[in-house]
Amino acid sequence: MKFGGTSVANLDRIRNAAERVRLEVAKGYDVIVIVSAMSGKTNELVGWVNETSAFYDAREYDAVVSSGENVTAGLMALTLQEMDIPARSWQGWQVPVQTTSAHANARIEAIPSANLDEKFAQGMRVAVVAGFQGVSPEGRITTLGRGGSDTTAVAFAAAFDAERCDIYTDVDGVYTTDPRISSKARKLDKIAFEEMLELASLGAKVLQTRSVELAMRFNVRLRVLSSFEDPSDTAGTLVCAEEEIMESNVVAGVAYSRDEAKMTLISVADRPGIAAAIFGPLSEAGVNVDMIVQNISEDGRTDMTFSCPTDQVLRAEKAMQTAKDEGTINYHDLVADEAVAKVSVVGIGMRSHAGVAAQMFRALHREGINIKVITTSEIKISVLIERKYMELAVQTLHDAFELEKAA
Repeated sequence: MKFGGTSVANLDRIRNAAERVRLEVAKGYDVIVIVSAMSGKTNELVGWVNETSAFYDAREYDAVVSSGENVTAGLMALTLQEMDIPARSWQGWQVPVQTTSAHANARIEAIPSANLDEKFAQGMRVAVVAGFQGVSPEGRITTLGRGGSDTTAVAFAAAFDAERCDIYTDVDGVYTTDPRISSKARKLDKIAFEEMLELASLGAKVLQTRSVELAMRFNVRLRVLSSFEDPSDTAGTLVCAEEEIMESNVVAGVAYSRDEAKMTLISVADRPGIAAAIFGPLSEAGVNVDMIVQNISEDGRTDMTFSCPTDQVLRAEKAMQTAKDEGTINYHDLVADEAVAKVSVVGIGMRSHAGVAAQMFRALHREGINIKVITTSEIKISVLIERKYMELAVQTLHDAFELEKAA
C-alpha cells in the first residue's frame, strides 16, 4: 500500500491512512506500506538546498530531500502501534533498497527480502518503508527522482510477490481524460499496462511512468484509488495485463501535454547520418525529443521538425548552434513555436480496429483545429496543435469516441 503526499499531509490524514492499513491487516494480510513525504515537504527541502548552494553536491541533496519520507514513516508506524498493530518503520538503507549511484535520479537494482521476512516471521504485521529513497553501492543515501515512491511501491510488490499494489492518491482512479477539462470523463474500472504507460508518458499524472514500466515487466497488479473515498473492494482502477480485460473501448483515453514546443531546422542537408548529427547533440544536452517529422527533400535539402518540452527550448537551441559552429550540421534557420500542445488518443483496441486516425482527424477538422505534426504507434495517435485549442480538442475527441460510455 502506497500513500502519496496528500494522503499523509497531516496527522489526521496519517490516521485515516493507518485505518485503511488496519482493515487489510484484519483480513489476514501482512502489509508493506510505502509513504511519501507530507504534501509540500519535498519542495520545501529542495528550496532549502537551492538556497544554500547553487552548485550543490548531489549526494548531500539526496541526504536532505529524502528526510521527508523518514518523518512520515516514523509517524505512520507510531500511529499503527497506537492501534495495537505490530509495525515498525524502515528507511531505504535499512531494507536495503539497493540502487545505482545516480544521485537524485537513481534506479532500483535489487531489494533483498531477508531483513523484512525475518521481522514478519517474528510477528511484525506492517513494515512502513520510506519511499523515494535507497542506498548506493558506496553506502550513500540516494533518491529515485520525483514521484519515485510509486516506483518504490511497485518494486516492493515485485520483490515480495505481493497479491497486489494499492496506490493511494488524491484522485479516485484513472479517468478517460482529465475531469477538469471534460465533465463527461469516466472512471475506468480496468486499464491495460500498455495503455497506462502511454497515458502516463503523455501527461496523465496519476502514476509515474517508471512505476508502470516496472509493474508491466513483473506483472504487478496495480490499483489506483483515493484515500479520501470510503474503502471498498471495487474502488479505484485496476491496472493489469491485457488478458484480464474482457472487453474494452477501441480508445481508452485522451491525454494532453500543455507545455510542448515545436522546433524546425530549416534547410538541412539530406544525407545519410544527418538525423544522428542532429539528435545526438540534443540527447547529450538532455533534450527530451518526442515527435519527429522530416519533410520531402528538394535539391538535397530538407526541413527537420521535432517537439520537446518548452523548458528545454533554450537547451535545444544552444546544442544546435554549437553543432553548427563545429561544422557537424549546417542549417539555414531554427524556428521555435512555443504556443503548441500535444493531444493523444490511446487504446489497445486500435491494434484490431481500422479508421481511428481518420475518425480523430475528422473530429478535429469539424472544430476547425489545424494539425501541425502527427505521430502514431500501435496503440496511440498524437497530434501537435495550437495551444489555445487544446481543451476544445480534448473535449471533441472524448465526445467523438464516446468515451463516457463503457464498452
